This record gives sequence, structure tokens and C-alpha cells, in this order.
Amino acid sequence: MNVGLGATIFGCAGPRLLPEERVFFREADPFGFILFARNVETPDQVRRLTGDLREAVGRDAPVLVDQEGGRVQRLRAPHWREWTPPLDTVEGAGSLEAAERIMRLRAMVIAAELAEVGIDADCIPTLDVVREATHPFLKNRCYGRDAGTVARIGRAVADGLLAGGVLPVMKHMPGHGLSHVDTHHDLPVVDVSVGDLQAIDFAPFRALNDLPMAMTAHLVFAALDHERPATQSPVIIRVIREEIGFQGLLMSDDLNMQALQGTLAERTARTIAAGVDIALHCKGDMAEMVEVAGAAGRMGEATLARAGAALAARKPGRVDVAATLAELAHG
Repeated sequence: MNVGLGATIFGCAGPRLLPEERVFFREADPFGFILFARNVETPDQVRRLTGDLREAVGRDAPVLVDQEGGRVQRLRAPHWREWTPPLDTVEGAGSLEAAERIMRLRAMVIAAELAEVGIDADCIPTLDVVREATHPFLKNRCYGRDAGTVARIGRAVADGLLAGGVLPVMKHMPGHGLSHVDTHHDLPVVDVSVGDLQAIDFAPFRALNDLPMAMTAHLVFAALDHERPATQSPVIIRVIREEIGFQGLLMSDDLNMQALQGTLAERTARTIAAGVDIALHCKGDMAEMVEVAGAAGRMGEATLARAGAALAARKPGRVDVAATLAELAHG
């Protein structure tokens, strides 16, 4: 039985909430929202926007962003700090222990900056393991070239965010490192053994399966399901739940990405039917959001329980930014 909030996360068109968006969000009642560079001008403006989004649905809905550092960083200078790409930072740290420390500290600063403008979820840690074939769109966004390193850095990042009051959203489950094409444009097919996937790509997610939220990957794991991308595969979602052991709130990657086929309604329906909890639509296009909302429907009781558990992990954070930056500066 569908009893709850809309099983969706939506973007909005620009830096200010439009009257028609306010009306639509009130009716569709999405679980949360996601911001992009088009929504960001100044701290005061972002603060007003996040407040308006929550007011539109009448509750403290989560507001997400991709603030990874490097190329994928929606809030940028001059109002927010710029960060080097994660892989460059980790590999330049000198040791794994130093990298863990640096990445935890920088995640704390990122969290403090996000929380200050009303953003309370960040779509990191990126737990994809760099492989020889990893496409450049993803490679330097990752944390390492082996599962153990990725898991340890991922844990440090998640801990840093949580210390600052921001929910981590690990991605791209169950592993995107073998993608040799950009899923914004094409659908990658991964043809390696289940054993290799379990030992390498799935391992960091298994190590962090206690985190509250995760995002799926748009790629085909041929050894498990040769027809459907992970986001739309009941087989892969079962692997995520049972073998990887993730019981938290599972959201799709952006359904507008061209790795997926069909209309937005078809993409959304297949995603929800596969067992993904939340359909993510990022573009902020009103007609498309109406289509996605209709196909996603409302959260059932099990999804509502996972959503409630995820939000319960959202606790006020305390980060002394000046002291944290000073610690970072000392290497």
C-alpha cells in the first residue's frame, strides 16, 4: 500500500523557487530536493532557496548536492572553498593514514559550508574503485585503485560529513569503476566475473553498508543481469540488499542520463519496480517532473521506514572551521 511521501527527489529550474514549482512541490510532496550550479549564486540566496523548498512541502525535507571537490562541485569560489580532485588529494597525501585524515577534515569543512546554507546531504563518498578502464568522467572523482583504500577513505569522508551535520550518500552502488563510457551519454556493459565484482567493486559498499543513503549506478553487470542496468535490475537490487547488505534508503542516479532508455515515465517505473526507493530527477523541468512524479508514485511503508531511519541520522554538527582548516594546513 502506498501511504506516504512522493518517492522522488527533484531539482528546480533556477536560483529562486518559481510560483508554479511551489504549487507542484506542495502537491507532489517529494522526499527531498537536489541543487546544481544553476541554483547557486550567493550564500544568502542559497539559504533562502533551501528555506523556500522546505516551506513548499511543509517539513524539514532533505536538500542534497554533489559537493565532491574537483570538477564536481556545485558551490564554488568566491563564496565557497575550492577543493582538489579526490584522487589527486589521496594519492598526493604520502600515506593512507594521512589521506584518511585529510579527507575527513576536508569533509568536515564541506559539511559546515553546506549546513550553513541549509544543505544537509552530500552525494559522497564516491566508493567506485579506479580500474584500468575507468572513464575520465569518473576517474579522478574516486578515492583509490583498490577496494581497501577506497573503503577507508570513504569511511573518513562519511565520518567528516556526519560530524558537520550532513548526511552522506554513497555512490555509485554497486560500483562504477569498470565503466569505460560516460553514463550521461551511453550505457556501459561490464563483462567480468561475479567473483571479481564481489572482491573489488562491491567490497567498499559492503564495508560501508551501515550508511543511511546510497545512489545506484547506470551500468549493466552482464554476469548478473545482461539486459538491465543496475538502477533497473531487480537482480542487482537484490545483490545490494542481500549480498552487500545495504538496508538504507536507495535512490537512483539521475533518470535523465542517456544510459537509460525509454520515456521518463518508463525509466521511473522500471526503477521503482526493481526495488529502488527513490527516483532522482535533476533537471528542474516542470513537464518532466510531472511525468516522473506520476510514475514514481508514493512511498510504501517499507520505504517510509528506510527514509525515516536515514533522516534520523541527520544530527546537528559542530565543526570549528578555522581550527579544522589550520589542522589541514599542517598536512
